[in-house]
Amino acid sequence: MTADNQQLTIGWLYPTLMSTYGDRGNTICLQKRAEWRGYQTQIVPLDQQASIENIRQVDIIVGGGAQDRQQEIVMRDLRGAKAEAIREKIESGTPGVFTCGSPQLLGHYYEPALGQRIDGLGLLDLVSKHPGFDARRCIGNVVFEVTASQLARDLKKMLGKVPLIVGFENHGGRTYLGKVEPLGRVVKGYGNNGEDGMEGAFYRHAIATYSHGPLLPKNPFLADWLIQTALTQKYQTPVELTPLDDSLAMQARAAMFKRLGVNT
Repeated sequence: MTADNQQLTIGWLYPTLMSTYGDRGNTICLQKRAEWRGYQTQIVPLDQQASIENIRQVDIIVGGGAQDRQQEIVMRDLRGAKAEAIREKIESGTPGVFTCGSPQLLGHYYEPALGQRIDGLGLLDLVSKHPGFDARRCIGNVVFEVTASQLARDLKKMLGKVPLIVGFENHGGRTYLGKVEPLGRVVKGYGNNGEDGMEGAFYRHAIATYSHGPLLPKNPFLADWLIQTALTQKYQTPVELTPLDDSLAMQARAAMFKRLGVNT
């Protein structure tokens, strides 16, 4: 399939409330990497004013981080028909990348440091809890190995190997997984909770992670996986993306790995 007359619609979850730590970079990265290959793109804000039809038309969903107050506003708005529309999209295989506060939104609940438990969508079998204001925040560069079986298999097919993921984490909450598959195994950093060595979660085609960075510019192959998966899902035909010159991104990754003492 060629890029002629093919369009990719990117749904951006609550862009004014959930774009902490530069997570808008993930949306920009997806848009540019699709456009550089000739695909038309449209970014649709999935916020308080969004309709159910807005949600149903998107091909990729991007969600970022938020402070506790903003996250509470989002979680109270995303109820009923809106929540069901998001659930249907993810269950049907729509790919997405959800960072920091967004995975907490997709889990069973989030317990803030102050205030009552906030119910999530219950789509991912995980819970998130803030241990309290006196607890140390999980801050710093993070590196992890992809262990989610489908994603690891797809990346190996695309690249010939399963590369390490690099990002930056900054979270007070701790996430604990149930029966959902972890996204990866921590090589450097804290990951979900600083205890069990797991980072993120992976469900259907949804990537959930604490890795900011932003994640996709630092790991452009993940952006390509999302784009390729979205186009394949939408047009029901296999897609192979035209390679881009990612030499600068790869040099930056190599420099960070060297700085952190991580062998690749």
